[in-house]
Amino acid sequence: MSSPITSRISGNRKTIPVVAALILLAGTLMVIAAALPTLTGRVVDNARLLDAATKSSIEQTLEAHEARSSDQVVVATIENLDGDGLEEYANRLFRHWGLGQAEQNNGVLLLVAKNDRKIRIEVGYGLEGTLTDLHSKLIIDNAIVPAFKAGDFALGISRGVDEIIAVLAGNGAELEERYAFHQERADKFDFIPMLFIALWIALFVSIFAMAILAPILGKKIGPGRYKWLGMTVSVGGSSSGGRSGSGSSWSSGGGGFSGGGGSSGGGGASGSW
Repeated sequence: MSSPITSRISGNRKTIPVVAALILLAGTLMVIAAALPTLTGRVVDNARLLDAATKSSIEQTLEAHEARSSDQVVVATIENLDGDGLEEYANRLFRHWGLGQAEQNNGVLLLVAKNDRKIRIEVGYGLEGTLTDLHSKLIIDNAIVPAFKAGDFALGISRGVDEIIAVLAGNGAELEERYAFHQERADKFDFIPMLFIALWIALFVSIFAMAILAPILGKKIGPGRYKWLGMTVSVGGSSSGGRSGSGSSWSSGGGGFSGGGGSSGGGGASGSW
């Protein structure tokens, strides 16, 4: 029979691993929280991408919008993600800061990871129907990325903020139409050179195909001349009955600032430059 002292020691031994695990978990959570930037205002520019004037202008714009609508939009720039996934980091930072009002979840985070060259617009639950994933993607690809590629981070962030606020104010359809028009024009301009190249490729393929197939499948009507598919094909030189080229030819007829406790479920979009 074990004594009370032995039982107490045995019970303590069972408790020690549990306590150690709780301490380790608490320490891990503290490290994670410490790794996240502190919410010091509507613009947290830890990567130093903005000049003082642009930062002040963006802060005033965001403050005015929040006063009108209660939507809480925050810009954050960081040096890098430290190996974290962009979406996971943005969602964790959003929740850590508690952006938006707790009962409305109407927060938006524009995150830029400088060295990773990545951008994320994270949208709170309450605004996912207004600032949709499509809107976020259009803003990143058309307003932010072009400026970033040109090395103008201040312009890209400013344009991104302006577009986000415009959509939150009810102009989402206008944004879709505007960028759809630009994309349609870009697609047309991309299509023209591709069509030109395709035609030239088809031309040369046809020439060589005629030179190879006409002697095999066509009817010989003279030295180096064949009739095939209603066309006269000359092989090994030019003739008056056809068009020459490449050895063959053919003829044819045709401050004091904090989050309100809001949350996000991962809505938004990501991009890179």
